[in-house]
Amino acid sequence: MKNRMNVLSGLAIGAMLALSTSAYAGEITAYTSLEEDDAKVYLDAFAKVAPDIKVNMLRLSTGDLGARILAEKSNPRHDVIWGWAVTQMVDPRILEMTESYKPKGIETVNTSFKDPQNRWFATTGYFAAFCVNTEVLKKNNLPMPASWQDLLNPAYKGQLIMPNPASSGTGYLQISSILQMKGEKEGWKFLHDLDKNMGQYIKSGSKPCKLTRVGEYAVGASFAFVAVKSIKKGYPIKLVIPSEGAGYEMEVTALMKSSKNKGDAQRFLDWLLTPAAAKLYGARAAMSVVPGSVATEDARNAGLPADVSTVLYDMNFDWSAENKSRIVTKWKAEIER
Repeated sequence: MKNRMNVLSGLAIGAMLALSTSAYAGEITAYTSLEEDDAKVYLDAFAKVAPDIKVNMLRLSTGDLGARILAEKSNPRHDVIWGWAVTQMVDPRILEMTESYKPKGIETVNTSFKDPQNRWFATTGYFAAFCVNTEVLKKNNLPMPASWQDLLNPAYKGQLIMPNPASSGTGYLQISSILQMKGEKEGWKFLHDLDKNMGQYIKSGSKPCKLTRVGEYAVGASFAFVAVKSIKKGYPIKLVIPSEGAGYEMEVTALMKSSKNKGDAQRFLDWLLTPAAAKLYGARAAMSVVPGSVATEDARNAGLPADVSTVLYDMNFDWSAENKSRIVTKWKAEIER
């Protein structure tokens, strides 16, 4: 009897250990270029509905993440590419690493925002905007800019900051949109003229706004929602959307062929299109293609348009993707410092 009790006790302990070690039924790794604070909010929400899945995250700027993925191509270390610029995702070298998957709810996403072969789909997007420090303008008697063209005013010399397009998706969409708007000949001339007033080029798409809001620059060429967040926090920032139209990017997601945890990865991708996720996008992104995403009152009060499509430049994403290497190489050779 004593031996039987010991056996039963051992079985019970073993069962308890099995339960404790399976607290996470699965574990996935997501590579992303989303802002860290936004990604954390999304992951915390996902954890509440899927507590059995642990999501490890690596966050890098858009260009750096692309370099990382390609460097690891022979041995990918991630299951999902999450919230990454579509102009990067459509690189054939990247696409051949992804696997077709139709997440639940994908039929509600407009065809313009998903791959015909189901290799990627968009959830959110971002567009170029200026963060203008009203106190710095007043202190230096500078005019309020309304357009890219206004930034050529010599009065702004040393007072501008923008992202480096070699590392930042925001930086690349800014110069790509300018080249598309003006044509390459006039576009490159404009970028060289703009450089005369530029105080600094920086790796991050959000950092120009963050440095501007603390008074280091008058105008930070950044993206709209970081301006919204800065205004909400009480910084003396005005959101200005360039009157020529704002270049924009879609943030897209894909499943890796090499994933060893595809079931859990697919559950994560499914969740990204749920109403619960859409509600979060409305509070943390300038634009979303997921039904149910509505801009918050704070965002509208900060100057985010009710219909962002009215301020966007009609980007040719294929052109942006096909010419990225050539454009970045030229920019680095002629402008980067």
